[in-house]
Amino acid sequence: MDALAIIALHYRRGSRTYEALVRHGEAVARKALFLARRLDGLAVDREHLWQASLVHDIGIGFTRTPALGCHGSHPYIRHGVLGREMLEREGFPLHARICERHVGCGLTREEIRRQRLPLPLRDMLPVTVEEQLVCYADKFFSKSEGQASTEIPLPEVLQRIARFGSGPLRRFRFWVEVFEPMRQTG
Repeated sequence: MDALAIIALHYRRGSRTYEALVRHGEAVARKALFLARRLDGLAVDREHLWQASLVHDIGIGFTRTPALGCHGSHPYIRHGVLGREMLEREGFPLHARICERHVGCGLTREEIRRQRLPLPLRDMLPVTVEEQLVCYADKFFSKSEGQASTEIPLPEVLQRIARFGSGPLRRFRFWVEVFEPMRQTG
C-alpha cells in the first residue's frame, strides 16, 4: 500500500483535511514504530504498521468536523467504520480493520448498544498487535492544526479516556503496561 497515494485519491493534497490526516498519521506512526521496536518476542509487521497509521483516520472527510475541513453528513464517531468501508473498497482489508478498531480504545458490542452509538452493533476491539499499537499511539496526538506532532502527556490522555467509562480505561491501562511498562499510570 502507498498510504499517501490512497489519501490523495480521496483528499486534495494541501487541503486542511489532507494535511491533518498526514501530520497526525505520521505522529501516530512514529510512536507506534518506536513502541514496536521495544516489544521483545512479538512479530510486528512494521511496514503495515506505518501504512495503517497513516490511513487510520481516512474516513474523517465524511464527518461533520469543520475544524478539520470536513463537511460530511456523519457524526465524527463514524469515521472508523467509514474508513473501513473506503479501504475495503480499495482492497486493503487489514488496514480497514485498523480504521474501525482504533476509535476510542476499541468498542464492544455492549458499549455501542448501551451508549446508543450510531455504529454497527458488533465488537470493534483491536485484536492484532498492529491494531493495538495504532489505537494506543493515536490517543497521544490531536489532529488540530499546530498540535499534530505534540505528544499529549499520559495523565491528560488518561483523563480523556476516563470520560468514556471503565472499559476503555481498563483497556488503555493494559496497553500502557504492555507497551510502556516503565510509565506510571497514576
